[in-house]
Amino acid sequence: MRKAVISLLLVSAVITGCGSAQDTSQSAASPSAGGARQLTDAEQLRISDAQQELIGTCMRGQGFRFWEAERLSLEESRTLGYVLDDVGWARKHGYGSRIDAKDTVARASNPNLAYRKSLSEQRRQAYDEALDEGIHAPVIAVEIPGGGTLRKRIGGCVAEAERKLYGDPRAWFRAEKAAGHLRSLYVPKVLADQRFSAAQSAWSQCMKRAGYDYKEPGASRQSVVAQAHRTTEAKAFEAEQKLAVADANCARDTDLRPIGEERERHYVAQLRDRYGEALDTYTRLQHQALGRAKKIVGPRA
Repeated sequence: MRKAVISLLLVSAVITGCGSAQDTSQSAASPSAGGARQLTDAEQLRISDAQQELIGTCMRGQGFRFWEAERLSLEESRTLGYVLDDVGWARKHGYGSRIDAKDTVARASNPNLAYRKSLSEQRRQAYDEALDEGIHAPVIAVEIPGGGTLRKRIGGCVAEAERKLYGDPRAWFRAEKAAGHLRSLYVPKVLADQRFSAAQSAWSQCMKRAGYDYKEPGASRQSVVAQAHRTTEAKAFEAEQKLAVADANCARDTDLRPIGEERERHYVAQLRDRYGEALDTYTRLQHQALGRAKKIVGPRA
């Protein structure tokens, strides 16, 4: 359910990514970039949309048809973080279950899937090679914070689109994965932090006064998933809206998000001696891609 519920225990993007939909055009300090500005939801979507358009242009240039992904509205596409404190959004969308359902239908009905399936085996292989070079694409690898290695095939129109936006797809892959996987190092510290724990306990007490017994926001959202299987969609969504509104009101009343953001910045700063270069590269390449994306697509409505 929404992006952050996939990683309910992550408080990165999680806390910092949950500004209200009305805030998407404004700047926010990035805890991962030494004070540099983190891109807003709207700006990240613009890069994503530009990448889709670049891939489509490239594929059509290779002699194939290509449909860009169906786009949700800016309001629907917001990053729902670990802390939801936008009461208006919660009142309208709950935790976003209907948006998820809409997105799932769009993905399943992606015309590119049917088009690829309609091709002959030879043309299908050519399609895959044009898109990302398939199994023949060069493979890059990066060691991630916390241990482990991630690999990615990089070739074809996908690599060309990334090159036009980020410059070097390899540098972008390494920086993106390093920045993203820092969460495994500092999220446990945020969750165990006394100030954040106290704020979360205050949130829990507030929720009890509203009639809900949950220790932390992740548990309240998981309950919505369980409820969806026990009643009609309409009743489940009504209950989801009420719970999300109570959640958002309690988050506001207890300052859960600003406290979490401050604690996140504190613990990320402790990692800069080792990972500062990767974090700065990540931010620099994001802003570079945004500047290029603005010349390709307009903002999402």
